[in-house]
Amino acid sequence: MSTDVIPRSGETRGLTTRSGETRGLAQAGGAMFLVGTLAGVAGAIQDYPLYGGQALRYLLAAAVLLAVTRLAGLRFVRLTPRETALLVALSLTGLVIFNICVIEATRHGGPALVGTVLGTVPLALALLDGRPSPRVIGAAAVVVAGATVATGLGSGDLTGLLWSLGALVCEVCFSLLALPLLPKLGAVRVSAYSAALAVPLLMAAGLLIDGTAMVRVPTLGEAAGLGYQSIIVTTVAFFLWYNALPRLGPGRAGLFAGLIPVGAIATGAVLGLGAPSAADLAGAALVVTGIVIGLSAPAPSRVTGS
Repeated sequence: MSTDVIPRSGETRGLTTRSGETRGLAQAGGAMFLVGTLAGVAGAIQDYPLYGGQALRYLLAAAVLLAVTRLAGLRFVRLTPRETALLVALSLTGLVIFNICVIEATRHGGPALVGTVLGTVPLALALLDGRPSPRVIGAAAVVVAGATVATGLGSGDLTGLLWSLGALVCEVCFSLLALPLLPKLGAVRVSAYSAALAVPLLMAAGLLIDGTAMVRVPTLGEAAGLGYQSIIVTTVAFFLWYNALPRLGPGRAGLFAGLIPVGAIATGAVLGLGAPSAADLAGAALVVTGIVIGLSAPAPSRVTGS
């Protein structure tokens, strides 16, 4: 006699929930690792006008994402005034002002200072995620320590620190402002609409700062670097991150922000930009440890999408 049984509805929902969470873990980890690879391509575009380059990056990304929405049969969704305001605020803070803050912070304090401050994203999201468990808060602190060790405090002044803190606030807004929009718009449309809105905003900033020199014909290396930022870091990483957020919640998903310096280390090694130091490896180990600790905490109930 066969011992197979048909799963009860509760068991089926449990399997679906676990499957969705597993997908969310992979998506969050992949998104933050890809963001970390930006460091590896920064050298290819360092001489290109920064604001014009970012405007081109988001223009290409928006074109790709909008084409994907059309191919996927995703129709235009009418937004309420509140939802429109949230989307504009998301694009302004999480994309435009974030890039301005990172650019200015790098000029004053270098990328190490910015990376260290952004390493506190997991702790900030954990504290803002309703009632985070002590284990998630502790895990976020371990991830922050690992990101700090891997990145190093570097040198910088008060101005650089203030710009870096501005980037931190914008990075948190990038996640929290998207959460109310994702159930209605989905990951693809939120990514596409926010990228499209960033283009005129960045162009306006570029015209004010660089004038007509904000855009020029890129070299082959610059075009490759901008293309990588557009397709991989913006199009792919945005989609993965916005798919993971509703599945995991900002507290647990935020733990994976610690993979940003890990992605930078790995990319540097692959591209021959230098072998990772002992501090790099120790920081990466702390990040992984913190993520494992945080994910071992009981997951809160989430409504997951497909």
